[in-house]
Amino acid sequence: MSTVPRMPAIFFGHGSPMNTLARNRYTEVWRTLGESVPRPRAILCVSAHWYTHGTGVTAMERPETIHDFYGFPQALFDVQYPAPGDPLLAARVRELLDPVDVDLDRTWGLDHGTWSVLVHAFPDASLPVLQLSIDAMQPPRFHYDLGRRLAPLRDQGVLVIGSGNVVHNLRVMNRCDGAPAFDWAVRFNDRVRSALERRDHDALVDFAAAGADAALAVPTPEHYLPLLYLAGVQAADEKISFAVDGIEMGSLGMLTAVAGPG
Repeated sequence: MSTVPRMPAIFFGHGSPMNTLARNRYTEVWRTLGESVPRPRAILCVSAHWYTHGTGVTAMERPETIHDFYGFPQALFDVQYPAPGDPLLAARVRELLDPVDVDLDRTWGLDHGTWSVLVHAFPDASLPVLQLSIDAMQPPRFHYDLGRRLAPLRDQGVLVIGSGNVVHNLRVMNRCDGAPAFDWAVRFNDRVRSALERRDHDALVDFAAAGADAALAVPTPEHYLPLLYLAGVQAADEKISFAVDGIEMGSLGMLTAVAGPG
């Protein structure tokens, strides 16, 4: 019988890339999470920032640290997260997701959706890290179903994480310090929290049923969809806990949620 503990699964609300360099209530929680979970043998991340046509998984030995942004201080561009890859695990991901055609990608690497949280959670960058892309051509149910197929990895020492934001509307963001959250952002965030607590995965998949609130909170889906992978890998006997929450600059949700024994 295997003695490998089931790994939790985590959705990180990663927020601004500047959280990489910050010590705040969100990054402190990410650091605590990394210290408190069983040591994984590898990490598989679904990042909002690898949004593709088709599904791919990074399959190189040494993934590059990608600085996929502009207009930030040089210190952010200087950050490196030199985690190794794991081509054998990439092949296992491809096997689990069959018959979906998964490309074994050797061109992408690790984008800031992944390393901006991992520099806090696992700062030594010694664990193998893979990314799974988000197929922009597929509906939310497809992504939830992929999460369900990935669930066996959790019993094989793999930490499955999603990195995005439940609420993500940069067009109306208020950059003033202490800006209050928009009412629609609070309502949508609360709706998602309630669905997670009730294990109402259908409501999470059909997030657009929230109408105008959803249209404002999720004007484009790439930051929301990683949450569906958390729901997909959640076991029937597990609960969701909320490690930290908040809405910054009015319209940027920072909810971090964890699936595990409850």
